[in-house]
Amino acid sequence: MREGLIPTILGTVVCASSAAFLGSRRYRMAATGVLGFGLAHVVLGTIDLFEHR
Repeated sequence: MREGLIPTILGTVVCASSAAFLGSRRYRMAATGVLGFGLAHVVLGTIDLFEHR
């Protein structure tokens, strides 16, 4: 399995799940934080994927 693939997939799942909560008024602030966490994983995982070709 390629290095960086797991963080990229994990970040994608976290981004998708937090996007579902962005429409909620009650959980908007938490969803924004979780979305940032997921995007960081996607970016760092993608960097690893391209770095270790």
